[in-house]
Amino acid sequence: MILGDLGADVIKVETPGSGDDTRSWGPPFAPNKDPSSTERPESAYFLGVNRNKRSITVNFKAPEGLDILHRLARTSDVVIENFVPGKLDSMGLGYEELSRLNPRLIYASITGYGPTGPYSGRSGYDVIIEAEAGLMHITGEPDGPPVKVGTAVTDLATGLYAHGAILAALLARGRTGRGQKVDVSLLETQVTLLANVAHSYLIGGVEARRWGTQHSSIVPYQAFPTADGSIVFGAGNDRQYAKLCTAALERPDLAADPRFATNGARVKHRRELVRAISDVTRTKPTAHWLRVLEPLGVPFGPVNSIAQTFEHPQVRHRNMVVEVDHPKSGPIKLVGIPVKYSDTTPSIRRAPPVLGQDTRDVLVHELGFSHARVDELAEKGVI
Repeated sequence: MILGDLGADVIKVETPGSGDDTRSWGPPFAPNKDPSSTERPESAYFLGVNRNKRSITVNFKAPEGLDILHRLARTSDVVIENFVPGKLDSMGLGYEELSRLNPRLIYASITGYGPTGPYSGRSGYDVIIEAEAGLMHITGEPDGPPVKVGTAVTDLATGLYAHGAILAALLARGRTGRGQKVDVSLLETQVTLLANVAHSYLIGGVEARRWGTQHSSIVPYQAFPTADGSIVFGAGNDRQYAKLCTAALERPDLAADPRFATNGARVKHRRELVRAISDVTRTKPTAHWLRVLEPLGVPFGPVNSIAQTFEHPQVRHRNMVVEVDHPKSGPIKLVGIPVKYSDTTPSIRRAPPVLGQDTRDVLVHELGFSHARVDELAEKGVI
């Protein structure tokens, strides 16, 4: 989807009849704009990640379907797939075969565990990788059970790594004239997302624990209760901490107390300090703390609901909510494009596609099939 936002012509290949599994991942579903329609409604999940794509349906287990994909590969810059390693190779759609047809092709393979090694044959799912690669171990309240992150963060980050790798491979092709295979896995991505926690272990031998919203090395730096909700604020240095105590919390004694005077001391006496700050913050509503923290230069923010997030004035100002007209569902709202450019403008040019809506267009205008041949393939169930 990111490549599509940047201007790529993305052709999504789906299974005839059923299509992408995520089309049925609901509720919620976007209702059909025609109330009398008996068509299956589209899931919000599918609509949220499939804009700027064309959809074709091809049964590539059939020889005619395989030929269609071979023809597409000959004229494409990039192929992206996320099958279990070896599956597409056995079907004539692996890297070796497609790169023989098109030596300039970038072949991006996204798997759960990578194409080699003892776990290579396993399917990859976000929640499993979050558990297996350490993220759940460090997510949750200190005395609570492990929990997953609220979104499929491992899936999302793997897509971001793949997007960057594809662009890098295209740049390399500009120098060498050759394509290459790009190998991205959920497991390896999640290992990198351990970030400083990973290096605390690798370099310092420190095994991580769950901290909830707290930071392992900075205090205070977490969510605190208010009279009507929660607020997050932190002190990245001793100067900010002193300002927080005196100007916001009106507790100069907490700044002067030697147990809390330095960050190292605050980390050592975390429990006592967090309890003292919480006793203050829960006496006033969130709006009060937002008001008093605003001029201080201390990092802070409210804990917003999803509804509050999309009404956030900065989110609105930066065009992070856009409306498009979907052929089946009518006007729908989507999350906007997060990166802005000074010279080039990413855009949402296409609503998420209805299953197979572009099959005829691609076969006729991209691959040169006659309309009669397309009709024949449709009758045979190839498309």
